[in-house]
Order: sequence, then C-alpha cells, then structure tokens
Amino acid sequence: MDELPPSTRVGRVALRVGDVERVADFYERVVGLRVRERSPDRVVLGADEPLLVLESAPDLPERRTDEAGLYHVAFRVPSRAALGDALRRVESEWELTGATDHLVSEALYLTDPDGNGVEIYLDRPRGEWPVSSDGRVEMDTRPLALGDLREAAAGAAAVPDGTDVGHVHLAVTDLDRSRRFYVDALGLRVRQALGEEALFTAAGDYHHHVGLNTWEGRSRPASGRGLAWFELVVPDADALAGVREVASGASDLGLNERDGGLETADPDGIGLRLRAPK
Repeated sequence: MDELPPSTRVGRVALRVGDVERVADFYERVVGLRVRERSPDRVVLGADEPLLVLESAPDLPERRTDEAGLYHVAFRVPSRAALGDALRRVESEWELTGATDHLVSEALYLTDPDGNGVEIYLDRPRGEWPVSSDGRVEMDTRPLALGDLREAAAGAAAVPDGTDVGHVHLAVTDLDRSRRFYVDALGLRVRQALGEEALFTAAGDYHHHVGLNTWEGRSRPASGRGLAWFELVVPDADALAGVREVASGASDLGLNERDGGLETADPDGIGLRLRAPK
C-alpha cells in the first residue's frame, strides 16, 4: 500500500488547554459544537460524532511563538446555511479574523481563547474545483462576500449533523522532513505545493486533509499547550492492517499499537493516531 485509501478522513482532534471550561464554552457557543462528554479535566464536543477533545493542562506552559503545532483545525459544515449560521454566531459572540474564498471552499477564520486557530468552512462541489494539468488541485486566497453568506443563514444555534473535521493545518519546522513523514512514509498525496513554504496533502483526491507550512518560522518541536494529537480514520480493518504492514518497513513512522489502532508522533512531536471506524 503506497498510499492511504482514498476514503481516509480526519477523525478527532485533541487540544491541551489551560482552562477547559472556558475553551469548551467557546466551541459550544461560538463554533456551535455540542458537548458529548464532560469531566473535570476533559470535555469532548462534536456534532453527530465526537470531533474535538479538550484536555485540561493548566500546568503546561503556553505554546511558545517558536514552537511547531497547530496552525488551525478546520470544521467542515454540510451546507451554506450552516456556514451562514456560523458567521452569525462569530460576529455576535466573538471576533472574525478572516473570511476567504479558496476556490475549492468558503472559509471563516477565528482564534479560540487559548490562541488555537479555527476554521469553519464549506466545500464547493468537487466538479467545480480547479485542477492543474498535472492533476493537482488549485487553491487561492480571495475575499469572501459576507453579505451573501449572512443571507444564507437559517438561524440555527449549533452546527448540524454531518459536520466533521475536514482537515488540520500544521505549522512545522522543516517542510522537507514533514513531507518525508506524511507523504513518503505515511502515504498521503501532495495536492498542492506553494514553493518551499507550504504543502497540502490528502488521501485520494480531496483538496487536503493535512496542511503543512513554515510561514511562521517555527524552530522548536511542540511541547506546551495546543495540539496534542489528531486522528486519521481509514475505511476498515483491512486498511488498518495495510498501514501496519507498511509501518513495519518504515522506520520514519515509528507506529505503536493503541486501543486497537496505531499511534505515533510526527517529526515535530505532534501526536498522530490511525484507526478504523468503531
């Protein structure tokens, strides 16, 4: 198996935060996720399935400005009405830091109380995605018309079922090293490259499941608060067995067994878990 199966997707994302209740309130009230599990040191939020795990870590230092880690976690909603509702919540309850037309998607950007980047977005139909002559997807950064999006809102106070984590975007210290891990060893495909500064990788033909960039000049591995781990969910047990087989001959991966799945850490110390659907 040279590449991960095309139907591989992102699963849960886990963040270490200083004040778990304060951050959970943000993801419930502003992003629109629903609390699915709660304990004093852990809150799990999602839609019809768990998407975000918040782990209380008040004793960990805040993430340093030179540390690798999360650039943003991207929640993908299933309709333009849901994206309009998200815009309404952000504008009334928080602060919007960006709104972008990426050609393949429409995206809203904000930052959570712990400084973690958040994207809420809607994919355009795949048939509308521009593709280059070499088969890679073409993405751009253009202003998003917010007036039309506000008109699409339906007034819902939470994201609908079908919302998931469409991708994670990482700030890394060495793009070539991260490419060797995520592409050469793990089996994601390069879908777009922006010079020597950014790489967008995916299973199959999606625009990206894992984004990688060196825009912020990070030079130290992840160690403080922020992204603890994220999941890639392969389609079935046979696919997971294929990953195990590849990992046995790929020293760069260093995969270990965990709860019926696999876990490792990328070159910047970010945890990665792989599993089949439960």
